[in-house]
Amino acid sequence: MKKIFLALIKFYQRTISPLTPPSCRYSPTCSNYTIQAIERFGALKGLLMGISRILRCHPFCKGGFDPVPDHFTLRRQKVVK
Repeated sequence: MKKIFLALIKFYQRTISPLTPPSCRYSPTCSNYTIQAIERFGALKGLLMGISRILRCHPFCKGGFDPVPDHFTLRRQKVVK
């Protein structure tokens, strides 16, 4: 399953994403975040984290730097400055 999800996301990054204007408010982008989450936490938890991130990516959010956390969570990671 993990390889299938990663292949689908990479297909999206190569074929569909270049056709649309950049709109992700976070760094790393939502697709890169999902790839990192799947690689770190496995297919199910990583996909859930990616979906949660996509739902947070809307015009009313602040955005900014939001790396994949070290532990599984569906919330945005608080970055200490």
